[in-house]
Amino acid sequence: MSDHLNGDARTAELAGRLTAVQGRISSAAAAAGRVGPLPTLIVVTKFHPAGDIRRLASLGVTDVGENRDQEAAAKAELLADCGLTWHFVGQLQTKKAKSVARYASAVHSVDRLQLVEALAKAVQKEQERTGRAPLDCFIQVSLEDDAGTHRGGAMPAEVPLLADAIAAAEGLRLAGVMAVAPLGAPPEPAFEKLAGVSAQLVAQHPAATAISAGMSQDLEAAIAFGATHLRIGSDILGSRPAVG
Repeated sequence: MSDHLNGDARTAELAGRLTAVQGRISSAAAAAGRVGPLPTLIVVTKFHPAGDIRRLASLGVTDVGENRDQEAAAKAELLADCGLTWHFVGQLQTKKAKSVARYASAVHSVDRLQLVEALAKAVQKEQERTGRAPLDCFIQVSLEDDAGTHRGGAMPAEVPLLADAIAAAEGLRLAGVMAVAPLGAPPEPAFEKLAGVSAQLVAQHPAATAISAGMSQDLEAAIAFGATHLRIGSDILGSRPAVG
């Protein structure tokens, strides 16, 4: 593939989709009466090729999200010259912490103490090796009635303990909370619940103000309830390519 990506049909398609989503974000923020910076747009690029990410970078995208370490690590290495900020947004095994610490600026799916410990150890080693910045950690909160659903996350009652552990860990920075709205239900009650969890967290950790919430189908609801980071995939990149 040519390095001269600007001007091709895929770049034009991505530019149109990106502009449309940015317009939705601006409109939703205005409707919610929000002032100040707009939420950070993280383009979730899982299963899409590195060429698409390079096109997005040429269009001004700075933050990208991945949910599989093997894919993320390969793309981050291939696109090291793009100056991107990489967010790990999927469920993370503790054994992958060492790899994620090499490329990720943030992990949005911290949901258990074992993962906090693994990330802290991995980041500290990476800091000794490369001097990397602290890793931003979002506590993933389950908005389901029962823990252990396929969408993952800690129960709200578990957040204070996780927050204290992250805040005390060298190399980690407590950013805030993250959640995925439950399937098959209106997103507003879920995001209202998340906003409440966030408020309780900020009362104990005033700097942990970030709320990672909102995807293609529910970004307006997330913005209305204070999302600071949006994870948008299909509305910018289109359907996932066939895998396998």
